[in-house]
Amino acid sequence: MKLRSPYFLVYLAALLIFVAVATSSLAGDIRQAVQKAEADRAASLTEAKQSEADIIADRDTLMAEVLRLEKEQADLEAQLGELNRRLVDGNLKREKLEHQWSTRELGFREISGNVRVAARDLESLLKASPLSGGQDWRFEVISPLLDTGYFPDIDDITGMAGVFFDEMKRGGEVSLEEGTFVGRDGEPTTGRIYHLGKFTTIYQTSQETGFLNWSPDGRRFFALGELPPRRVTRSIESYLSGDSDRAPMDMSHGAALRQFTHGASLMDQLQAGGPVVWPILLIAVVALVLVIYKFIYLHRLHGNTDRIMGEVTELADQGDWVGCEQVVDRHKGQKWPVVRMLKAGLAARNEKRETLESVLQESILRELPEVQRGIAILAVLGAVAPLLGLLGTVTGMIDTFRIITLFGTSDPKLMSGGISEALVTTEVGLVVAIPIMLLHTILSRRSDHLIGDMEEKAVQLTNIIEKHKLAISPAASQ
Repeated sequence: MKLRSPYFLVYLAALLIFVAVATSSLAGDIRQAVQKAEADRAASLTEAKQSEADIIADRDTLMAEVLRLEKEQADLEAQLGELNRRLVDGNLKREKLEHQWSTRELGFREISGNVRVAARDLESLLKASPLSGGQDWRFEVISPLLDTGYFPDIDDITGMAGVFFDEMKRGGEVSLEEGTFVGRDGEPTTGRIYHLGKFTTIYQTSQETGFLNWSPDGRRFFALGELPPRRVTRSIESYLSGDSDRAPMDMSHGAALRQFTHGASLMDQLQAGGPVVWPILLIAVVALVLVIYKFIYLHRLHGNTDRIMGEVTELADQGDWVGCEQVVDRHKGQKWPVVRMLKAGLAARNEKRETLESVLQESILRELPEVQRGIAILAVLGAVAPLLGLLGTVTGMIDTFRIITLFGTSDPKLMSGGISEALVTTEVGLVVAIPIMLLHTILSRRSDHLIGDMEEKAVQLTNIIEKHKLAISPAASQ
């Protein structure tokens, strides 16, 4: 009964209305979905037709490309057949040429070997020839012929013969050229170079004229370590100036010149020592002057000491003290140590013996620096001279290593400048230092002997004064 109440009817009516509305809305959505699906289907069909058209177009293009490639393949196969045919013909020709070469190879090798031997002999000749200086083109001509894999042609053989004839022609001529050579100091030097055939080469610069020797290893000229004697230099200069038609030549290719210029004067040796030699020579001069002065001074001092002391002793034995003072005053202007010592002793003659001895000893000690002045300087000079020689040795070795860096060790003559400087400075330093040390010892002994002689004279004067004091004391007591 309750289910049929008005409220139930209302509820049922509302439910039916809601169902109707929902059904109507769902039907509308379904229609919209169907319309959209139809539109999508139509678009897909259109796109499929377009893709089919594109594929058909691409197929036609690809078929045309396939036909073109097939034609190209046929052409390449035809070319390959032609190349194979030419390869067969080439192999046949190569085998024929190899057969011909094998029959002629022995003769070619003999010709090539003979030319290479001649080129090698020519190269040795050119390296030993001083005429090759500045003529590098001659080595360039024969350089390819020395290669074992190179076969010479007629131009190569003609060029080699031309180098032979050039060497022969220049060997009988006198030529002049401006060139660079290694000087006596080991440095590159530019000057005039005269070739007297292939036997003698002379150089001339603004400072000197001398002989050049050719170095086959370094392929350069270097000046002899010593200049020729003056008479030889005058002969060369007269020839070069046109005043004479005679010039010295060395037929031994440098051996005689090295022996000829082997000797060197003292000045040449000093110059070879470099700049360090001159301070050492200055030390020698200063030491010589000082030694002469000290020898004269000590000699006069010793003689005057004996003479003056003899006069004073003779007067003192007589008790003539006034005469003794007159003798001392007469020589007061000479400023001799013995005069000052006697003056001090005579002034203190009335003092006790101990006091008198102290006064005389003090006077001798006061004169000691005057007597020994300059002797210590000799010792210093004697020590400095060998040190300067060692300094020259170091600088010479530095120059030697610099030359080795520039030119290598292929030619020891290039290092002679630095070695000469190293040895000469050491020699001069020792030659100066040894006499200085000996003279220093002699002067020291003479000064010590003079001081001892003054001490002896002081004791003698003390004894004379004390003797007179004892002689006067008994007389005074009587």
